[in-house]
Amino acid sequence: MPHTEQTPWGPWEPAPLDQVVALFQGLDAPWWVSGGYAVELAVGRAYREHGDVDVSVLRRDQRAVRRLLAGWDYHVADPPGTLRPWPVDETLPDRAHDIWVREHPGGPWRFQLMLDEADGDTWVYRRDARIRRPLATVTADAGGFLRLAPEIQLLFKAKDSRPKTELDFDQVLPLLTAQQRAWLDGALGVEYGTHPWRERLRG
Repeated sequence: MPHTEQTPWGPWEPAPLDQVVALFQGLDAPWWVSGGYAVELAVGRAYREHGDVDVSVLRRDQRAVRRLLAGWDYHVADPPGTLRPWPVDETLPDRAHDIWVREHPGGPWRFQLMLDEADGDTWVYRRDARIRRPLATVTADAGGFLRLAPEIQLLFKAKDSRPKTELDFDQVLPLLTAQQRAWLDGALGVEYGTHPWRERLRG
């Protein structure tokens, strides 16, 4: 039974991960699975339900991904808290990074597209541009496609203390290398100063 969640903009009924991955195989630009699935793929087993499927691309490749599924219905959170249609030929403003996608108007939302920032060959954390790393290091192989490195996904999740976020941290923490722990600890320090995860990362 598909997981369905009601929103003010219609129901979410996320497509299976393998179907979303298949949709993106024809994209002539870097892309990767992000969100909760990125952590789960790093862990290597299912341990919780997912309310959506997230795929990330670089902002500079947004027009390519919009053309890829030109017949689908894309809506962008612009400004946050609202949704508006994203026409095929529009370049989104820098403030917009969260896009909901479905096969057709009125249907359930199927996956979420996220726009990431980059400066040449350097990935830039969109919430704090002081946090950067080489683009080649932000993803890992997930068996035929790429997933976001778990320490980066945890950085995105760190502002949200919901139970599923803490579960993601608990599940992946034992698998992080010393280098991954140090990077996340440092990034949390830059963005937040103090954060409850920092002590555990050093333990």
